[in-house]
Amino acid sequence: MAIELESAKKVIMDFLVSKTGAKSKFYFNDFTKLFPDEKGRDVKKVLTALVKEEKVVYWSSGSTTMYGMSGAGKQGGAEGE
Repeated sequence: MAIELESAKKVIMDFLVSKTGAKSKFYFNDFTKLFPDEKGRDVKKVLTALVKEEKVVYWSSGSTTMYGMSGAGKQGGAEGE
């Protein structure tokens, strides 16, 4: 992987924490903008690692896929039910 995983995870978590309150979910493209020199596939691997660690949640409406910080947003209280 071109991205160093641990530092990339920190960049994503810092981004999510800085946006807490404004929005709770973000499009995949919002994260690719954090790593303009990297391939989307590498950014996806970082997001997948964060989802597996349960720090980030994956949300899909069927046509739209978004990511957000675990426990944040309107559905935060319903997670784990």
